[in-house]
Amino acid sequence: MLYIRIKNAIYYRLFRFFYKRKFKFFGFNSKIIFPLNINGMCNISIGNNVYIAYKTWLAALPINSYKVCDLIIGDGSIIGNFNHIYATNSIIIGKNVLTADKVYISDNLHSYSDVTKPILFQSIKQLKSVSIGNGTWLGENVCVIGANIGNNCVIGANSVVTKEIPDYCVAVGSPAKIIKRFCTQTQTWKETNYDGSFRVPLLGPE
Repeated sequence: MLYIRIKNAIYYRLFRFFYKRKFKFFGFNSKIIFPLNINGMCNISIGNNVYIAYKTWLAALPINSYKVCDLIIGDGSIIGNFNHIYATNSIIIGKNVLTADKVYISDNLHSYSDVTKPILFQSIKQLKSVSIGNGTWLGENVCVIGANIGNNCVIGANSVVTKEIPDYCVAVGSPAKIIKRFCTQTQTWKETNYDGSFRVPLLGPE
C-alpha cells in the first residue's frame, strides 16, 4: 500500500512537471490518474481540486469550420474511471460535478447519411455544445450527446441524454426522460410526467 502511494505521488509530480504547461489551464491540486489518452491539451482547461480517475480519455479537437474548441472541467469535479469526453466545439462541465465509471460525453457523432460508405469513412457531424451544470451527478454508463444538463441533476445509470434537462431534475432511460423534479414551493422532490410537469395525484372517493 505504501509503495502504491509513493508511486502515485511520484507520478503526480512528474505529470504536472511535464504536462501542466501544455494544457490551456491546469488548476491547483488537480490530478489525472494514468489517462488512457489526452488529445488537444492546448484546448483543455482543468479547474482547481479536480480529480480525474484511471484510464479516462480527454479530447478537444476542432473539426470542420470550427477554429475554437474548448473542454472545460470546473473546480472540485470528480471524473470516474474509464470516462470518454470528446469535444469538437464546446463541452463545459461545471463545478463539483460527479461522474461514475464509463461515462461518455460528446458534442459530435459519426455521420451515417451516405449508405454507400462505411460509417468509418464518413465525416464527423457537429452537434450542439454540451454543458453539465454545477453539482450534477452522472451515473454509470451514462451517455450525454449534444445536450445540456442543468444544476444539481441526477442522471440514472445507463441513461442516454440527447435533449436538455433543466435544473434540479432526475432523469433516466434511453432516451433519458425526467421522472422527478424539485418543487421550490414545497421544497420537496416530486414525481413528474415525462414532459417534466408535476404529476397531479389521483383523488380517491370522498
